[in-house]
Amino acid sequence: MKKTGILGGTFDPIHTGHLILAETAYDAAGLDEVLLIPTGCSYFKEDRNVTPPGERFEMTRLAAAGCDHFEVTDIETKRPGNSYTAETLQELHRLRPEDEFYYIIGADTLVMMSMWKDPGRIFDQAHILVAARSDEVAAAGLDEEIKKLEDTYRARITKLPVRNIEISSTDIRRRVREGRSIHFLVPDSVERYIREHGLYHGVD
Repeated sequence: MKKTGILGGTFDPIHTGHLILAETAYDAAGLDEVLLIPTGCSYFKEDRNVTPPGERFEMTRLAAAGCDHFEVTDIETKRPGNSYTAETLQELHRLRPEDEFYYIIGADTLVMMSMWKDPGRIFDQAHILVAARSDEVAAAGLDEEIKKLEDTYRARITKLPVRNIEISSTDIRRRVREGRSIHFLVPDSVERYIREHGLYHGVD
């Protein structure tokens, strides 16, 4: 059975921290590949204007180019309406019945998952790989949340050792708006795309 990681996100824009997390999961969990999935319409992102799905997909595709164990899919960006992880996993199981899925998230996301749509379906369909960053959630709090999810949903959760990398899409957008450098924060191909398409001027 193929071990396939999933790293989803708004990716507005995708940055080096996302790629390091994907690579860390690939190595630590012995994955065969990692699917990068830009979200379509996220019900958590209603507070600001999100870059159109096609442009976020293209930046993600550029970021993954040249890495043969990264694959980008438009499974969410082509789907109308809000994107829900449970539905995405169900569709992936239909498309890839031989794959075993590992959903890669940060510790800050894990503590919110019980409030997502159909959390039980998510935990049934994927093993969770959580990046245990000490600057996001205290170790004791993270362990308590993991135990609660394991008891409530029979979740399969494994912690990933990761470095604290201070890169955020919000900061990158702000830097572009202020005319500051984003070099090394995103792949060169993504930086060129942002410049050539005039993204993030006048947005938070």
